Amino acid sequence: MSTSEPGAAGGDETRIAYRVCPFCEATCGLALEIRGRDIVAVRGDRDDVFSRGFVCPKAQGVKEMYHDPDRLERPVLRTAAGWREIPWGEAFSLIATRLGALRAAHGDDSVGVFAGNPLVVHDLAFLYLPVLAQALGTKNVFNPASIDTLPKDIQTGLMYGGWLPVLSVTVPDIDRTDYLLVIGANPAVSHGSLMTMPNAPGRLTAVRKRGGRLVVIDPRRTETAKLANEHHFLRPGSDAALLLAMVHTLFEEQLVSLGAAEGRVNDLEAVADAVAPFTPEAVAAFCRMPAPTIRRLAREFASAESAVCYGRLGTCVQAFGTLASWGVDLLNILTGNLDRPGGAMFPNPAAPYRALGAAPPFSFGRWTSRVSRRPETGGMLPASTMAEEILTPGEGQIRAMLLLMTNPLRSAANSATLERAFRELDFLVAVDCYINETTRLAHLILPTPPAAQHGHFEFGPAHLAVRNTLRWSGAPVPPPPDAPSAWQVLLRIAAPFMGLGAADDKTADDAVFAQVAAQAAAAEPGLALTAEEICAALATAVGPERIIDMLLRLGPHGDAFGRRPQGMTLDDVKAAPHGIDLGPLTPRLSEVLNTASGRIELAPPTMLNDLPRLRARMAEHTEEMLLIGRRVLRSSNSFMHNLPFTTRGEWPCTLQMSPQDADRLGVHDGGEARITSRTGSVVAPVQVTPDLMPGVVSLPHGYGHDAEGMQLGFATRRPGVNANALTDDEAYDEASGTAVLFGTPVTVEPA
Repeated sequence: MSTSEPGAAGGDETRIAYRVCPFCEATCGLALEIRGRDIVAVRGDRDDVFSRGFVCPKAQGVKEMYHDPDRLERPVLRTAAGWREIPWGEAFSLIATRLGALRAAHGDDSVGVFAGNPLVVHDLAFLYLPVLAQALGTKNVFNPASIDTLPKDIQTGLMYGGWLPVLSVTVPDIDRTDYLLVIGANPAVSHGSLMTMPNAPGRLTAVRKRGGRLVVIDPRRTETAKLANEHHFLRPGSDAALLLAMVHTLFEEQLVSLGAAEGRVNDLEAVADAVAPFTPEAVAAFCRMPAPTIRRLAREFASAESAVCYGRLGTCVQAFGTLASWGVDLLNILTGNLDRPGGAMFPNPAAPYRALGAAPPFSFGRWTSRVSRRPETGGMLPASTMAEEILTPGEGQIRAMLLLMTNPLRSAANSATLERAFRELDFLVAVDCYINETTRLAHLILPTPPAAQHGHFEFGPAHLAVRNTLRWSGAPVPPPPDAPSAWQVLLRIAAPFMGLGAADDKTADDAVFAQVAAQAAAAEPGLALTAEEICAALATAVGPERIIDMLLRLGPHGDAFGRRPQGMTLDDVKAAPHGIDLGPLTPRLSEVLNTASGRIELAPPTMLNDLPRLRARMAEHTEEMLLIGRRVLRSSNSFMHNLPFTTRGEWPCTLQMSPQDADRLGVHDGGEARITSRTGSVVAPVQVTPDLMPGVVSLPHGYGHDAEGMQLGFATRRPGVNANALTDDEAYDEASGTAVLFGTPVTVEPA
């Protein structure tokens, strides 16, 4: 066996190519065995500086997606007779003509853009998303963060001031902590999420092995809970009340100690006043957790040598997601665990977002959605507003959508209404490899190469990693010569609206990069750099690779375009196929803080103003059955259900419920139940398990592959049921506009 550089053709010789797995935030290093143009095996890279050989079943998706016969390779146009392949040039011309006409007739906001996880997290083409949005001039831009991380984005932005929310999200220093409190998260399956860490099960287990404690609070006894010292059930949607009661205990028992935040916070007294009503006794019935337990957990957390609280999907996609996210950070700050080893820390990526340009402190709500007036964040509107913005007539109505690697009819709330909205669009374009539940409604689909055929750099996840590392992935298998990369597709769509319609890719990209370089040079006045100098140094490069090289050079370890001769460039990273280890997280609060006051804003009005709503909900004492979601280890996005390896094993798309609820409702394990909400009704097989809290049922997301017209041959054999037929876009966290995906009231009965 021989090895060669990633992307080499290799003939029929067997070679090994190294690539980071693109299917979740864990970013595990892979070793791909390639023969000719075929991927014959996928293994973990034992020499990878971050993952050290760990890999989960999703990694096999690199091979299976590449070889999937259902994957599109050329543009297809929907006609009365069915789908018809068309040339790339014709596809781009059609988009320019149709979008141009709609914008001329109805204004810039008549076009909406939705970018999905594969683009935003794991394809460097997302660096061209702002180019496309700016070219179109629309305010109707959505992305996956507007489904599941928006409350955290708003909370951290308001407290720490990062002009992009991801710049100020803290992550647990899991490898050094003595006490890890996990609430509404299941990192053993998600492998993080807003916390990039390979081998999550190993890292979680290591907390206990070194004498620390792992405590999990969740309505389900999750895979993470089964690794923990203790687990406590919690009523869905009550996370904020629980966390504020723990904060109340800190004040009441004089356990507040600011540590690194001492002298750097505003409104400490306002927080004490705000949490005064949230005594453990006042929240116990609402949370379904005894008051003594709440007090004990607060005391243990405050007294630990080091501690960190981590909340994720369960704390975000609920009715009080912004308040719950606030509670997580308050707990970390007020116990002195912010910006310290073993606590909540800020990663220091080698190619930082901040090098893209200086910006004012975070703000949101600069505009609102047209219909329900939900706030903008980071230039994006909540996805929960998308259907009403399409269906409601009037000035600014969305009449065309660009869907970029996303399947919102299985990922966003209230699928039925969203499907009706997409059917009414004048023009729907999808950039996607598959004809799925959503793209089957498109007028035009433009495919991009799969992960096996494009390079990658861990840009976004590096801003959320539990250790600072640096890795570049070349394209393991060269793409077809006529197949544009995803960044080229976005640039070609944008070019006509930038006055560059006749330009080739290099010329158009040069124009874009000149603007990016000017912003970067202005952000680094101490280096005395000019945009012209940056452009000249990178004149032969093109695409995202050029932007990444610039950011690396301007980052903390870069050569600053010759001003730091010992610093690195992208060539240095490419020369290290297993990556470069830059060490553990280090304190950097003073560098991160970007609020107008220069201090942590402990009590933003957005949070304080939402507390009466939480108190009112606590007073209702409802006994509804509540639906929550759950992650499945073998898949993260719905397209993976078309890959045979990732769907092996026990069938995951079941309705889980407690034995008490099963007896009460007259359903049995292996039988079927009908689940009904305000928005829809589905029938699912029942799995009775003591892992579910009484009064709570759970369905995994992303299933329901039974829509007429989709072309996912393997997925349709076992379609499962669509949990988002039940979630409600009219039920949302009022502070952020995020739809409630966990905690939907449902009725359950035998089918």
